[in-house]
Amino acid sequence: MTLDPLLAVIEVSAIFVSAISGLIEAFRKRMDAVGVFAVAFVTAFGGGTLRDLLIDRRPLFWVQHQGYVWLVLALTLIAPPLLRATRHHVVDRLLQVTDALGLGLFAISGASLTLAAGMPVIIVTLMGVVTGVFGGVMRDVLCNEVPAVFQDHQPYALCAFCGCWVFVGLNGIGAESWLAFLAGAGTASGLRLAALAGGWRVPPWPPDREG
Repeated sequence: MTLDPLLAVIEVSAIFVSAISGLIEAFRKRMDAVGVFAVAFVTAFGGGTLRDLLIDRRPLFWVQHQGYVWLVLALTLIAPPLLRATRHHVVDRLLQVTDALGLGLFAISGASLTLAAGMPVIIVTLMGVVTGVFGGVMRDVLCNEVPAVFQDHQPYALCAFCGCWVFVGLNGIGAESWLAFLAGAGTASGLRLAALAGGWRVPPWPPDREG
């Protein structure tokens, strides 16, 4: 399966920003070089690997495009010294932004490849969510944190879900591929950033009852 140029750009962008978010989290945990690379690697490739396994896509995307691995390795060498010279609040904000961008980009790349594989629309949407979320889940697990997607009550997977439906809807009415990609990724990432800025919360289920 060959990626068209637009999808290739989106996938490389997703890998880049996701690897940066993994690097930042590993840097905050004061890991050594091996730990930093491992966290960046699973953050960048975890969601896409699970997607490829579930839709039986071979070879895995990072095996087929070994330049992706070299990109993560280069970031491992370059980024930590730059982060050390950056103020903590800037690093925290950068983690939020890169994580949100990675969520949107990977969600739509996952949805696009699943759609191209001929899967039903609901599977396309859920596979996009899995692709966007799983790398961050693995990052948090390796950093000995409860995955934020499961416990902080701020919209995360829900943002990817909405973005994937925007992508599927625009694709269904025959919109240009670039518009569907950008609108879907922009919706997912934009909702996540808005949720962080506005303190949006997902209520517990079932709802708490007073008294």
